[in-house]
Amino acid sequence: MPETAKFVDPRRWKALIFIALAQLMVVLDATIVNIALPSAQADLGISDGNRQWVITAYALAFGGLLLFGGRIADLWGRKQTFIVGLIGFAAASAVGGAALNTGMLLGARALQGVFGALLAPSALSLLAVMFTDPKERAKAFGVFGAIAGGGGAVGLILGGVLTEYMDWRWTFFVNIPFAIVAAIGAVAVIREPVESHNSSRLDIPGVILATTGLVSLVYGFTRAESDGWSAGPTIGLFVAAAVLLLAFVVVESRVKAPLLPLRVVADRNRGGVYASLALAIIGMFGLFLFLTYYMQIVKGYSPVKTGFAFLPMVAGMITGSTQIGARLMTRVPARLLMGPGFLVASVGMLLLTQIDLDTSYPALILPGFLLLGLGMGTAFMPAMSLATHGVEPRDAGVASAMVNTSQQVGGAIGTALLNTIAASATTEYAKSHAAGATSRTALQLQSMVHGYTAAIWWAVGILVLAAVIAITFINAGQPEGGGAVAGSGDGAAEDAVPVMAH
Repeated sequence: MPETAKFVDPRRWKALIFIALAQLMVVLDATIVNIALPSAQADLGISDGNRQWVITAYALAFGGLLLFGGRIADLWGRKQTFIVGLIGFAAASAVGGAALNTGMLLGARALQGVFGALLAPSALSLLAVMFTDPKERAKAFGVFGAIAGGGGAVGLILGGVLTEYMDWRWTFFVNIPFAIVAAIGAVAVIREPVESHNSSRLDIPGVILATTGLVSLVYGFTRAESDGWSAGPTIGLFVAAAVLLLAFVVVESRVKAPLLPLRVVADRNRGGVYASLALAIIGMFGLFLFLTYYMQIVKGYSPVKTGFAFLPMVAGMITGSTQIGARLMTRVPARLLMGPGFLVASVGMLLLTQIDLDTSYPALILPGFLLLGLGMGTAFMPAMSLATHGVEPRDAGVASAMVNTSQQVGGAIGTALLNTIAASATTEYAKSHAAGATSRTALQLQSMVHGYTAAIWWAVGILVLAAVIAITFINAGQPEGGGAVAGSGDGAAEDAVPVMAH
């Protein structure tokens, strides 16, 4: 972010508390819902084909509107956008908790994504304009990232506790007090420099084309599950997505104030980072969904036990990010951390393709989780720094938002794609083994596991492809210390969070 003001706010450290609390709420919400999903599905009668939309509706609205949210924050003012985002997120959470059917729950999740897209970039840019001293800014983003990053672990445990001992609906209601406290604190202590606003016209055509194009793309993957890959509606959605996204690129190349300046993604290194991160998240998002169901339905774990079972992966991510990636990224070129990191993660994923009805958690799932977390954490930290390396100051916010966008859209596509693959493989296995089955329940469980492993095999290949892209496209040398990466303070700490959260 450019240093747009010399104003130093004496209450900036108090403001950091409420900004970090808001981000904690967003991160916590994502992991809580993963743990609560099996209970919500059973209660509301959500079909297996639609269950992934509880995750995808949020991720797609969030990812598709992040760039728009960043521009709204520039236009309205970051403090006002932040408060509106908090109030809207709390209201959407209340609707989700009170959901009476599938449509109401999915609508609430989409609304959470819309307001999250206002909240995340405004929180990030508030820190950037309030902390203008480089040392203070680095410290603020470090605290912000640590607090928000811990939300991934807190969400897994809290989601299990609320689901098991209260009700899955409380995994939505718990957001409301967070939002109220953060909003009151924001009104009281946040002061935004007025001269940091950007009054450029809003690129409405870009917003419409990008959002509708991404929705068509993800919905195409979803329809492939029910209609087949060669069905007319499936092909039509993919064609529509291609036309809309191509039109978006054309529009962005011609308008005076584009939503996404193409120079940001045209750079070889940044393009490589966005592509490899999106692919890595495609592989990871589906895994969270499948293994939540595997541990609760196949293994019989309680929601609380499932939450604790995921913690080693979160610990591995934090360790890989802070102890390996952060320590080496000023000494080693980014591609030599990202490529091997994604490969280590693919080895962890490869172990998880071996799950069965009686798989031992300590012998197989635990080492798989640890390798996956360590590899992804190691790759993420240099990726976040490189994502804004060498970018023009006027584009630093957009470049940072693009990291979040690639993650969220990758997650939405990954959940839809891998869920489709898993559902198809499950159906085929059940049909082909129905004649020799001695127990209907055993066949059903074995079919589910077969579907999960089929999808995880695809995730292994996607992670390997992410490694190849990182090694091939990214050629920047290591930064000369932390300050050489333009905007790294703006993006590195916060942008790592959504990955761990989901």
